[in-house]
Parts: sequence; C-alpha cells; structure tokens
Amino acid sequence: MGFGSFVLMLHSHLPYYRKHGMWPFGEENLYECMAETYMPLLNILNELRDEGIKAKITLGITPILGEQLADPHLNQGFVDFLNARRKAAEEDMARYPDPKVPHSEHLAYLANWYVDYYSTLLDEFENRYKRDLLAGFKSLQDDGCIEITTSGATHGFSPLLGTDEAVNTQFKVGVEAYKQRFGREPKGVWLPECAYRPEEQEVLPSGRVHVRPSVDAFLYENNLKYFFTEYHAIEGGVSSGARRVVGVYGNIQYIPLPARPATGLSTYEAYWMRNYPVAVMGRNDRASFQVWSAAHGYPGDGVYREFHRKDENSGLHYWRLTSKDADLGDKMLYDPVLATNQTKTNADHFSNLVYHLLKDYNQSTGRHGLVMVSFDTELYGHWWFEGVTWLKHVIKNLHSSEGIAFQTASEYLESHPPDSAIELPESTWGQGGHYWVWQNHHTEWMWPIIHSCEFKMRELVEKYPDETDPLKKRLLNQILRELLLTESSDWPFLVTTFQAKDYAIERFNEHKDRFWELVNMLESGSIDEARFNVIEEEDNPFPQIDYRWHQYTEKPEFQVLVRQ
Repeated sequence: MGFGSFVLMLHSHLPYYRKHGMWPFGEENLYECMAETYMPLLNILNELRDEGIKAKITLGITPILGEQLADPHLNQGFVDFLNARRKAAEEDMARYPDPKVPHSEHLAYLANWYVDYYSTLLDEFENRYKRDLLAGFKSLQDDGCIEITTSGATHGFSPLLGTDEAVNTQFKVGVEAYKQRFGREPKGVWLPECAYRPEEQEVLPSGRVHVRPSVDAFLYENNLKYFFTEYHAIEGGVSSGARRVVGVYGNIQYIPLPARPATGLSTYEAYWMRNYPVAVMGRNDRASFQVWSAAHGYPGDGVYREFHRKDENSGLHYWRLTSKDADLGDKMLYDPVLATNQTKTNADHFSNLVYHLLKDYNQSTGRHGLVMVSFDTELYGHWWFEGVTWLKHVIKNLHSSEGIAFQTASEYLESHPPDSAIELPESTWGQGGHYWVWQNHHTEWMWPIIHSCEFKMRELVEKYPDETDPLKKRLLNQILRELLLTESSDWPFLVTTFQAKDYAIERFNEHKDRFWELVNMLESGSIDEARFNVIEEEDNPFPQIDYRWHQYTEKPEFQVLVRQ
C-alpha cells in the first residue's frame, strides 16, 4: 500500500441562476464555468481514462448545480453563449492586426485562438456530450474513475438554519437528487462552506430545553458516510484565513479566529465522529497553501491569464497576470503556449511536495499518512484558466509516484478506516474559520427571515400531513423549493463580500416573497394558478421533491469506540 495516500476533493457549486438575470450576475456566470471549468475538467478526465489512468478524484457537485447542468433551458443558453463568444472572437479577427494598435499581430493570433477554443467546445458539447455534462461525469463514476459526492440541496449554511427539520431537509433533498441523477446512493457529502456545529442546547419560549443535534447527526440520518473539514478544526490553533483571497473572491474584512489549544491531532489521518459512525477528513494546510495563497500560490504566476482585464469590444481575455503589482493597464499580452508549459513546472513542484509530506510523515511516525486537499472546482479554469491542465499533470504525476496511493475519499476510508474519534468545534473554511462571513452586521437581518420561513414550513407539514389534492400538493412542494432557495448560503456570502450585494439581496427577497405569496394562496384557499405556474416554471429544481421530506426524527446515537 505504500507509505501514504493522496485524496483530491473538488467542490463544485454555483447558486441558482436559472431565469434570474444574465450578466454581470446570472446565467452567464454558469455558462462561463461550463466553458472554462466543467467541460475542460470532463475532457481531461476522459483523456486520462483513454490513456489508461483512472483519475480517482473526489468530485463534489452540489444538487442545485446538478439541477442546472441538466436543465434544457440552460443547455440551450450555453450553446447561445458559445456562439456569441465565437462571434466576438471572429469580430476581433476582423479588427486585427491594426497598425494603430501596438502588438496587434499578437492580438489577431489570440482572437483566432479563441475562435478555435469556442468552436471546439461547441462541437464537443453538441456531439460528444449530447448537451449532457452530468451524464459524462456519471459515466466516469460508473467506470471507477471518479467519486461524486453530494451536498446540501441549495448549499444552506447548516449551523445557522433555525430548525432541525430545515437542516435535515437540505441533506435529504441532496441525497434524493443525487440518486435521481447518478443512479446510486452517495457515500460522501460536502458540508456547505465546511460549516460544522456541535450539539448545542437551546431554550424554547416555553422554557423547555431542546438539544439540537450536531451536524453529523443529520449526515447519519441520511446514510452519508464521510465529510470534509478545515485543518484548524482538527489541529486547533488559529486559522490562516487563506481561502477567500482578495482579488479572486472579493474583499472581505478579516476577523481572526480565537486561538484554540493545539489538539495534538493532525490531518494526516481520518477520524470517526465521536457519536455517529461518520468519518471526517481535514484539509492539509501545507499542500493547499501552494494553490490558495494569494502571494505564493501557483495561480499568481505572471505567465497565466489575467482574469480581470478584458477587451473593451469583445470582452475576451487577451492579457497575462504579468505581476501582482502591475496595474491592469500595464499587463503584457497572454501567451497560451508559455502558460501551458508553466503548468507542468508547477505540477511537478506540487507533486514533489505531496511526496515529501507523506514520506516524512511515514518516516517520523511509522504510519500510513493521508494528504487530503480540497478546492473550489471553479478555481480551475474559470479563475485560474490553466488550472485544469495543471490538474491533469498532478494526477499523472501522483499516479506514477512510487509509494503514494491516489485514492477517492471512500477508497481511502475502506483501505485505512479511522481508529480514533474526534469532536469538532464550530468551524468553517471561510475567513477566520468561523461563521462571521455569513452572520455579521451586513447579514444579521436575513436570519430571522429565514427562520420564520422554516417555522412556517414545519407548521404546514403538520397541518397537511398527507395532502391528496394535486394542486395543493404541487403548491406545498413549491413552497418547500422557495424555502430551500431562500436558505442558500450564497446570498449572505455575496452580501458580505460586496461582490454582488444588490443582486444577492434581490434574490433573497424574491424567494422569500414567493414563499409567503404561495403560503397565502394555500391558506386563503384562493390559488392564482396563472401566477403559480409562472413561479413553478422559473424556480423548478428538484422535480421529485416532496414537502413531507421537511421533517426530522433523530436516530438513536451510535457511540464509536475510541482508541485508547
């Protein structure tokens, strides 16, 4: 089995954009990620399979993203998007070279390069993947090349949801959507924002004390076997807050995590949760730093494509990063060949780092070690344009690295089951490692609104335990959809980061208002079917949803034997 295992977890998520705007926030964000991340990733995974290499990455696809990737309206929109991008590049080819524009011969070369890029994507989407990217990922999972995990239905921030039913429903819907899309039970789950809450007590208005289960209780309830967490949740100490970096994910105030005593534990092994048979793996901070660090990460290399500067006519990216200190107007022109070559250098460095981390751990402890790294999938290709190519090199390097087992998360757990248990503190992978990004003075007004909707949903399930009227049942199902969409963690995140504050507030209020509009129709007995049909058509994820899923009865606790 060698001296160590490497687990690569990619978490894919976007909020619900369908028919809710186009640009700068809306469907076009999805199309960009499809063109720059999801399709290129699918391509390299298939290329590796053709070369006889099963990539063995663990790929999270959130349920709400999966619903959108499978949606006919959005798939047609993606075709239209690719055609528009190709046309924009063709128009640039007609403009360049221009003797009045410096280096316009190179701009003409890049415009032609983009014509080829978008033409190839369009052909592959239509003819290779038949407008069905999820089927492509399913095929890879069925062949044992990857493992796909689920998440909360709409990426609701579990610790701050107001009722046990609300938390459970996020994961219940996530599991059911996964089964529908991939034809099997999911094994693993990505906690939205890696947000974890231990068991806690709350005093109800009646004075009765209610014990709220820890987040892993809901995973156990839904037969989920493992999840991921941040390194500081396992090791203690202080979070570096390196994930949400300025210039990539927006500017947010840094609130330091209060120092926790060092636990003596490390991320070089997985653990059982103390009360439930659910395993947890922690992100290896040292390996992840090489990618996430704003100052030292590979995506900051000057030869890579600049994300923020675009051509004023076509909107295409013709420039390289150049340096972290260069103004946008001083950027050098992009060289795809130079950038692609650099991915091999960076991948070799990363692979060597992983090798030595695992080798050193094995030599110092005599134990088989684990290096698990987790990243937003959209970093690769969308934010870091060359990142998917870098991933391919890393996968090939580590699969051929003697002594290292490149495994999916469940493969690692099956070959090296945990032999000790852990209790996790409140934690996230946001700035500072705590809840602040989602609960602060900018967003505190949102949570009582969310909670009031959740309490109402619980009341409706109790009032209509088994509705048989088809129209009322559809209405109740849509009310639950609107609740799930209101709960999305993306709205408070975007408010805090000021990336899309107005858009996020508008979307939050829209789903909240639709929730109460439909509740009023139900309770008044006056259902405006025309209006209802509009809402149901626009907000249509999870076609198999059942409002009765919004309930929760905790299973008996399962105590895990702790290694002494």
